Amino acid sequence: MTQPPAAAGIAIVRANAASVAALAHCDFSFEIASELTAPFDDECVARATPLAAPYRKRYDVDFDEIGSTLDDADCAVFVAQAAGHAVGYLIVGRCWSGYAIVEDFAVDAAHRGLGLARQLMDAAVGWAQAHGMPGLRLETQSNNVAACRFYRRYGFTLGGHDHHLYRALHPGTREVALYWYLPFALKER
Repeated sequence: MTQPPAAAGIAIVRANAASVAALAHCDFSFEIASELTAPFDDECVARATPLAAPYRKRYDVDFDEIGSTLDDADCAVFVAQAAGHAVGYLIVGRCWSGYAIVEDFAVDAAHRGLGLARQLMDAAVGWAQAHGMPGLRLETQSNNVAACRFYRRYGFTLGGHDHHLYRALHPGTREVALYWYLPFALKER
């Protein structure tokens, strides 16, 4: 597995109120130029179907909500910094299933391709392992092909999908929720 070279001045740190506030200048939008289609399995990332009309997707980020998790012992917020500036984040927490769950994860558009996503995910893995969790889980959409490809390259496997999850928010949407898992090797007891 080839990894991009580490960029100079890159650091992954535990977030504080100032680093969360500094994320407000980031552009976390991404282009939707294709979508994954059924059957939804580990190889679906190789079967992306191009869209006739690509578009940009932007999620609203609630920085106050992120800030409210900073003192929660059951989660961690990691911030990627480039040359001292916040350029990405990942929130990981304890899930009811025992797994760690990646609640939110984004890298500024201008800083993608530098290995920040991998470093943020490495921090989440380290946190989950330090807390004795059996692995990570997360959810993304079938039209976030770049993210799905990253998760697969990182070692996640697709554990399931849900055609109905987003329809309450956006009736008629074609987006499918995809559930990715990264089980850690079980240690012999």
